[in-house]
Amino acid sequence: MIALLRLSIIGFAILTVIYVILSIWSRLKRRGKLAAEWDDGDVGIGAASKDAYIQQGLKEYDRSLRRKLILGVYVVPVLVVGTIIYLTNY
Repeated sequence: MIALLRLSIIGFAILTVIYVILSIWSRLKRRGKLAAEWDDGDVGIGAASKDAYIQQGLKEYDRSLRRKLILGVYVVPVLVVGTIIYLTNY
């Protein structure tokens, strides 16, 4: 029982680090794409400045499906480990 608790705590810590790294990396990639769109002139007429355009794009990114899919970092490993434990014991 202690081993399962230790696995859970260490696993949660590792998954949290992976989640934070993926979130920061994905947000930086999105910011870079928005800046590149601005520099290429592919933006619409309503954009006031580069900073405002990037902030608006990041607000949309925060509500996007991609941002929510990063939470799969927690779900998928837990399901895999749970399935392996279940199949091994039964």
